[in-house]
Amino acid sequence: MSVWEKLAGATTGMLKSGPISAFLGGHRQQDGAAADQVAFTVGVIALGAKMAKADGIVTDDEVNAFKEVFKIPPGEMRNVAQIFNAAKKDVTGYEVYAEQLASMLKGNRALLQDVLEGLFHIAKADNVLHPRELEFLGQVAKRFGISEAEFGYIKVRYEVVTKRNPYDVLGVEASIGNDELKSHYRRLVLENHPDKLMARGVPEEFVAIATEKLSAINEAYSQIAKDRRI
Repeated sequence: MSVWEKLAGATTGMLKSGPISAFLGGHRQQDGAAADQVAFTVGVIALGAKMAKADGIVTDDEVNAFKEVFKIPPGEMRNVAQIFNAAKKDVTGYEVYAEQLASMLKGNRALLQDVLEGLFHIAKADNVLHPRELEFLGQVAKRFGISEAEFGYIKVRYEVVTKRNPYDVLGVEASIGNDELKSHYRRLVLENHPDKLMARGVPEEFVAIATEKLSAINEAYSQIAKDRRI
């Protein structure tokens, strides 16, 4: 069963039980993997809707990036739109959504990072990371229990710049030794392989997040390896 079929069933429950905030807190009856997939999907949809308005305007680029991250089949657009529009109109602040999602996924910290990466992907789609969007993302990260240092490493991978510091992208100091660098790089590649993401609850439809992240990691390591001649 695809994540969209799971989402369709969950959406029916949402419409019966009330607003999305209540929905996010009340769907843990499924098995762990399925529940995490639905929580991930609803979390990114709901927080994406809130974040898309963080800079005061929802651009076509952001909407298209949203669709790109989700790989939404035409027949499932209605289910996604119901949640997106409900979250966008809901008077509840994004803080509540973030805190509920963090509570639901407290045993899956890596998946919370994946949610944040999905939001970054949407935010930078118009080639501008607006200060209000960065503030929004920083506050979500805090509620997810992601440290400032970890947030900085994620942010640098999505900054719209011509040249990034490759050490920042990998999350290491420039003083790291070659052997430790190679080991760290191999671990990052393994942890961010699409199969690994799916194992911790990221649906297979969301490979765009893993692909972009791996691309930044590989590019940074290649630059350092070239500079060090290793």
